[in-house]
Amino acid sequence: MSGDVLKVALAQLNLLVGDVQGNLARVIAEGRRAGEQGADLVVFPELTLSGYPPEDLLFHRGLRAQVEEAVAQLSQAIADGPKSGPALPAVIVGYPEYEGSANAPRLYNSAVLLRRDGPRANHRKNCLPNYRVFDEKRYFSAGDTATVFELRGFRVGLLVCEDIWEPEPAQAAKTAGAELLIVINASPFEQRKQQERERVLRSRIQEVGLPIAYVNLIGGQDELVFDGNSVVFDGQGQLVLRAKAFDSALALVEFYRDGAGRAVPRAVGLHPIEPELRAEASVYNALVLGVRDYVGKHGFPGVVMGLSGGVDSALTLALAVDALGADRVQVVMMPSRYTSQMSRDDAQAQARTLGVDYSVISIEGMFAATLAALAEQFAGRKPDTTEENIQARCRGVLLMAISNKTGRMLLTTGNKSEMAVGYATLYGDMNGGFAPIKDCSKLLVYRLCRYRNERSRERGEYGGAEVIPARVIQREPTAELRPDQKDTDSLPPYEVLDAILEAFIEEDLSVDEIVARGFDRAVVGRVLDMVKRNEYKRRQAPPGIRVSRRAFGRDWRYPITNGYRR
Repeated sequence: MSGDVLKVALAQLNLLVGDVQGNLARVIAEGRRAGEQGADLVVFPELTLSGYPPEDLLFHRGLRAQVEEAVAQLSQAIADGPKSGPALPAVIVGYPEYEGSANAPRLYNSAVLLRRDGPRANHRKNCLPNYRVFDEKRYFSAGDTATVFELRGFRVGLLVCEDIWEPEPAQAAKTAGAELLIVINASPFEQRKQQERERVLRSRIQEVGLPIAYVNLIGGQDELVFDGNSVVFDGQGQLVLRAKAFDSALALVEFYRDGAGRAVPRAVGLHPIEPELRAEASVYNALVLGVRDYVGKHGFPGVVMGLSGGVDSALTLALAVDALGADRVQVVMMPSRYTSQMSRDDAQAQARTLGVDYSVISIEGMFAATLAALAEQFAGRKPDTTEENIQARCRGVLLMAISNKTGRMLLTTGNKSEMAVGYATLYGDMNGGFAPIKDCSKLLVYRLCRYRNERSRERGEYGGAEVIPARVIQREPTAELRPDQKDTDSLPPYEVLDAILEAFIEEDLSVDEIVARGFDRAVVGRVLDMVKRNEYKRRQAPPGIRVSRRAFGRDWRYPITNGYRR
């Protein structure tokens, strides 16, 4: 059927990996909602039915059966028309496509067009990413053809995620007759990622001269967070629509023909271009969404965490309350003989402001009993980090016991700077189920704290009280595990440490290259040696939310045992 206008809905959804029937239900519900708004076509993200990334679930025969049944059910629901409520328009969904026998299947990362009238179209992703967090070549075979279909008189080229990051698939679609491109995506968040996406889309538009509609996934999945930010550009590279970041959306755009017969998009709605978030706001929102989905998708009733009066636990508490609500957050202050009154006061003040369940459990008795039990073993040896680690492990025992008894998941509070150099205690403060700020450097932690207080003032939250007490941000960082301890006793200043770590971890620079940026060679060498020595700790750390180009976990795979020397 032909017409003058093609109305497309971009369904920016939060899906659950492995929940094929639940994801199908979301597709049908959103499809009908799009139909109510007059959409001719509703487009869903990459691997909609399985969720993204499904990883080794793809190898299970049961998943194959569920996905194939879901595609058949969706096709039938479209063909049957409405039994009650609005009809389903044409639908594009991403799914893992299995070909061949159950014993030796061939898999494709595919997108299928299903509609009541007209043939089905199916596109197999041409470009398979195999870098950083992506390892699609482990699972999928690459498609090698362009896919173009006609709907309401418009010839539409269909691409899947990485296809738009390389020039060839878009050019092949244009050569095959496409007048506009639709791209389904599961593109994870990292800092400055949206600017990079939009730059790539404009590059493709410069090459092919076609408008692009780009729909992205949202939601947290283990370490990854998907931020949405679905966009539409016209054939000159002008932004026509940007959906809200970190939130579900059904964004509508109409394609019509201009006087020269070219397909031109126009957004439907009063505020089609959502503003791009500033850096701190985007990271903070990613962390909140990551915590909310990790806790919610696992079905935990809430979380418990230690609150020390320091900046890392203060930020983690703010994130937890914003993600889950104060009634689902429990915090415990666990002072020792070295805990300052300032720390006690600031922890209590923040807990009261945010309205969370707050308690105090001294570790002094546990610590003293442990030292007494070890007195014979430690005889003749001076105190060192061993005694500091015992305190952290006493706290870990208490928090894990509360987690076990209440069913609340334990959040850890360590940051990326600490995880990099091992400034954390294995089986102590590293205990827990999830680490929200694991990929945030210490300096980023401070920026996020200031941002959260600024946002609170702008919105008039908590009666004007600071979400994170000013003293927590201003004081010199300390673990308070020995008298008058400061982080700089063991580490370079964070302004130096974080810059060296970023150069090494995210840029893969050598010692010589980092020194050339103005850093002392001995300091650089010491920092990199600490990173290397503590890989064994990071392997045992809980998962945390990825916000940088290279986070510990999915895209950091250094060998624990290695003989590489700087």
